[in-house]
Amino acid sequence: MKQDKIVVIDLGSTENAAIARFIRKHQVYSEVLPHDISPATLLDRENVKGIILNGGMNRLVDGANVTIVDELYNLNLPIIAIDYPESKAEVNYDEIPSDDILETFIFETCNADKDWNVDNFIAAEVKRIQDEVKDKKVLLALSGGVDSSVVAALLIKAIGKQLVCVHVNHGLMRKDESEGVIEVFSKDLGENLIYVDASERFLTKLENVADPEQKRKIIGNEFIEVFNEEARKLDGIDYLAQGTIYSDVIESGTKTSKGVKSHHNVGGLPEDLQFKLIEPMAQLFKDEVRECGLALGLPEDMVFRQPFPGPGLGVRTLGAITRDRLHAVREADAILREEFANAGLNKKVWQYFTVIPNFKSVGVKDGHRTFDYPIIIRAVNTVDAMTATIEPIDYEILNIIVNRILAEVEGVNRVLYDLSPKPIATIEWE
Repeated sequence: MKQDKIVVIDLGSTENAAIARFIRKHQVYSEVLPHDISPATLLDRENVKGIILNGGMNRLVDGANVTIVDELYNLNLPIIAIDYPESKAEVNYDEIPSDDILETFIFETCNADKDWNVDNFIAAEVKRIQDEVKDKKVLLALSGGVDSSVVAALLIKAIGKQLVCVHVNHGLMRKDESEGVIEVFSKDLGENLIYVDASERFLTKLENVADPEQKRKIIGNEFIEVFNEEARKLDGIDYLAQGTIYSDVIESGTKTSKGVKSHHNVGGLPEDLQFKLIEPMAQLFKDEVRECGLALGLPEDMVFRQPFPGPGLGVRTLGAITRDRLHAVREADAILREEFANAGLNKKVWQYFTVIPNFKSVGVKDGHRTFDYPIIIRAVNTVDAMTATIEPIDYEILNIIVNRILAEVEGVNRVLYDLSPKPIATIEWE
């Protein structure tokens, strides 16, 4: 299917995602490509209508400025450059040009058609998956979160009963999370939904591991091990599907962008992976994933449910994970979600959760000294998870939440509210 594209070449900018999103919002497909992409690889994408060379503060790699190969200038495609000194592009800008200038470049200079929409994306992905998979089976890691659920719906549309879903309880789920996944999906998937309780296995591997990057890698590698084991019990599993989305890829880092953090489904995969990967949502931002979910017929409460990181409560139990702190953050999170729902904030706030650090403070309970953990509440609003603002919560609601956590969660004597936007902070603490 024909689909015009405007490509953004990453030459060290921190605004690649913003420009790509701007172009997509105008119904033209755009993706960010590395600075060292070859002309042949670029043209393999078909229907490329124009190129934006996007320079910036991260242009220095290994002591040298990143550059494109000169052959890109010979492709007979319109090219503009942003903050990229000595460029041979027809037009050069010191900073991101105005919306009007970008629109003129997209539609008048490049003559791009408005053919990027959810329906076209779904149709193209369904055909691509069918052509690649043919009669083989696909194993999907189904966490029950938005991303994996949308991938499941897309794969069911594309290959039906060739899809086998595996839900792994890694012991880092929210309260009653696994039970809810089984209840929702078992009716539709039947015997094609496999439940694996690997809680002890994961928690044992994570004992005394404090570094957040190491925790993510361990969780990612262990996930793949579990899938390998489950796949050996099945016939004809050639593919592993994942709910990777574009922000996962961007935050895991590229040559010209420093990684914010590893994602278990990006940086944690072992080199000897036994499956071919299928990642249908890897080029979509979070809001686009949700649009796909609605178009595929998923219920709104599933599509707009709380985002939950792959490593789960493992990155909300800061430092080395302990069973007592894991239990505390799980119970506190359940209280927060319940009270946000009671107040109608679950439909207003994009993401809200609790975090427990690995230090204690002095407190008083029933007239006696305590030395217990604090719970940190985080509530943010965002469109694409690349930036986030803080949701102001009425004190009356906060007071209810604080009192319940202090009364009902063992080992906690303080509740704090995180007021830090992204950037400088990230949404998750680890």
